[in-house]
Amino acid sequence: MSFTETTTTSWFSRLKGALIKILVGFILLIGCIWLLFWNEGRSVKTYRALVEGAGLVVSVENGSIDPANDGKLVHISGPVKPVGVPEDNVLGVSAEGAAGLERIVEMYQWVETSKSETKKQLGGSEETVTTYSYHKEWNRREISSGSFRQSGHDNPRKPIDDERFAVPSATIGAFSVDGEAVARLGEERPVPLTAIEANRLGEAVSLGKPVSTIGGQAVFSFNPQDPQVGDIRIHFERSDIAEASFVAAQHGTGLTPYKTSNGRELFLSDAGITDAAAMFDAAQSENTIITWAVRIGGLVGLFVGFASIFSILGVIADVVPFVGSIVRFGTSAIALIFTLLLGPAIIAIAWIAYRPLIAIAVLAAGIALAVGILYLRRGKAAAPAPARA
Repeated sequence: MSFTETTTTSWFSRLKGALIKILVGFILLIGCIWLLFWNEGRSVKTYRALVEGAGLVVSVENGSIDPANDGKLVHISGPVKPVGVPEDNVLGVSAEGAAGLERIVEMYQWVETSKSETKKQLGGSEETVTTYSYHKEWNRREISSGSFRQSGHDNPRKPIDDERFAVPSATIGAFSVDGEAVARLGEERPVPLTAIEANRLGEAVSLGKPVSTIGGQAVFSFNPQDPQVGDIRIHFERSDIAEASFVAAQHGTGLTPYKTSNGRELFLSDAGITDAAAMFDAAQSENTIITWAVRIGGLVGLFVGFASIFSILGVIADVVPFVGSIVRFGTSAIALIFTLLLGPAIIAIAWIAYRPLIAIAVLAAGIALAVGILYLRRGKAAAPAPARA
């Protein structure tokens, strides 16, 4: 099921849009410059906090509480025992022995997809042909049909949402840990619903449709084999964990985030038995991955910002379409060059602010290398020519 829509944008309208893009481009540049600078500070502070923590952490036995370690950064490992039972009080489903429970609600909905093809016209106008397609599928996300281009594909509101439930706390020997922190580490497994439980769900939510059990799920539909838009299916997953390891501050019998000297909080966790050194190594690796991900994202944002600022040149040149294509290629290359100049410069300035010694050492090494190359080049240039016979 699809339909095609053709729109034409005049050259003057495109110029107006390009002027707006310039403003958006400058805003994006400012945001990405701040992001790149902030990221270097975040990375350095996290690195130093982890180094500090690795030097302070004390591995303790989980069987007893030593008051001498109160307030200190400790590492414990051992079997996990949830305190209480995670339960969906609305629908009356629980998971005995689990650390967490998740309600997953899907609704049968219309989904819109689109594919566009744009052609430049002589004189600078632009013709866009867009094909909109519609299909139905089960989806956890509530899809708003208000923005659909074609009417007749209306989705109702999702009558009940997804939700997570965790035990209040869990114990590792004599220590107590927040239940949600433990539930996040667990392995997710389905909780098959029986016909009796599905009927209880039907009484609890009152969706106005009969409920049946299919594959351990409660399906609210007049015909589950031929679902209609607005039909609902609900299933549950439990979070189970046998053993876990934590690095945190010991406060009484509980474990809480530890604040380092630079204000960063440390609370490391891992499923299974993991020693402290391995947990700190994993945290440092995660910090590195986040740092590079933000760097790449910031550089991409800078490129998009510069490209948006220069886009008006391509629109002006589109009076003759093939000239516009050439200009856009050139402005993209310029945007890339500016990105490669500005991005590393921001990171370098941030390093001077946050890592002055390393930055000065790298800068000095670069200057020394440059001076050495110039010296060698001058030495070769000044070498006397061999005498001729």
